[in-house]
Amino acid sequence: MTEPALALMASLVLEDGRRWGEAALPWQVEDARAILGEDGPRQHYLTRPRGASKTTDLAAVCIAALLEQLPAASRSYAFAVDRDQAALLGDAIAGLADRTDGLGGALQIDAYRVTAAHSGARLDVMAADDAGAWGLRPQFVVVDEFAQWPTTQGPKRLWYAITSAVPKVADCRLVILTTAGDPVHYAHDVLVQAQASPRWRVHEVPGPCPWIDPGALEEQQAMLPGSEYARLHLNRWVAPEDRLVDPEDLAACVVLDGPLDPRPGVRYVVGVDIGITHDRTVLAVCHAEASSAGTRPRVVLDRMFVFGGSRSQPVRLATVETTLLEVCRRYHGARVHLDPWQATGLGQRLRSKGVRIDEFTFSGTSVGRLASTLHLLLRDRALALPDDHELLDELANVRLREASPGVLRIDHDPGRHDDRAIALALAATALVAKPPRRPGVAYSAAHRML
Repeated sequence: MTEPALALMASLVLEDGRRWGEAALPWQVEDARAILGEDGPRQHYLTRPRGASKTTDLAAVCIAALLEQLPAASRSYAFAVDRDQAALLGDAIAGLADRTDGLGGALQIDAYRVTAAHSGARLDVMAADDAGAWGLRPQFVVVDEFAQWPTTQGPKRLWYAITSAVPKVADCRLVILTTAGDPVHYAHDVLVQAQASPRWRVHEVPGPCPWIDPGALEEQQAMLPGSEYARLHLNRWVAPEDRLVDPEDLAACVVLDGPLDPRPGVRYVVGVDIGITHDRTVLAVCHAEASSAGTRPRVVLDRMFVFGGSRSQPVRLATVETTLLEVCRRYHGARVHLDPWQATGLGQRLRSKGVRIDEFTFSGTSVGRLASTLHLLLRDRALALPDDHELLDELANVRLREASPGVLRIDHDPGRHDDRAIALALAATALVAKPPRRPGVAYSAAHRML
């Protein structure tokens, strides 16, 4: 049934009056033949640059599959980044059907649903924020602009629902078609897994799109940030300029097998970021050592403690206090660096028990120092980290925002956190900045700014 489906797809009339088969380039035909073919992998991961007929080709494939291949009364689904993108896919299907003779009565097209009149095979077009994917038994699944899906928990869970539903039907087909995105997005993780699996077909089309005017491309290159141009028009997985760290630099910092025990003669510090309900409380135990380059010390993350809290079960500061006391005892009287406004009582109690506290007052200048220090250590690969997935995922997704001209701050996207990064930055900044000390005087971060 491959050839009838391909013939139907080739006959579909585009907006400019040409038929799809007349306008399609060889790589478009190759993708269509692979998706509609009866042999080969049933799962496809396709990436194309912006303007490379992604939505139109998906719409054409859906029409061909509905009318020539999908079983009677079967259910198929197309998932888009949001309702607007879902509407674009539905509109593309409707446009191809309206312009092509003989398809007027073959498809019943409703809002976000397309049904083959002769068989009852149905395609529902849904958004990435829809929660109704659990329990589905799909015959055919399309995932549109996957790299643009939000990184919040809802869309991630939707992807889990989709990928776990595919094996329910033996000959179910899955098609992902997207433009390249940020390499820390979970869409890239799926791509890497697909590239290593014989059950997937991966086809990445390099940009720029051949039919975009060169002058328009030059204008785009001048107007867009370099990473945006590379992703959208060159179809390259590139991190945005505001990321805290380049993925390669971050990977190069992963040199530890796990937490480190204290060593004699080593000076340790503990960075503390307090979060009670919405955020986490994190303790980062670090020390500094001479780097091979000899320019600045290398900061080593010896151990990290994370306390998660919620509105119903907030972090218990008594537990944090007990852990800090034990950490300072084990790590040779490590100095603790924390924001006095986050936990004044905690700092006072720790001092009364002999813990040395350096108060780090968060201000525009001091926050900028945290961001710059952590960024430079990562960029110069002067940070030694364990292979901790949650820590690395957070660092990979932290952004550097310009709080004021020339002053950066650490920030994060909705649904993500930066608590581990802040605690690590507090400890690292204390180790990298070494002010002169007089006996018996404890210098705070505020003193170091003067």
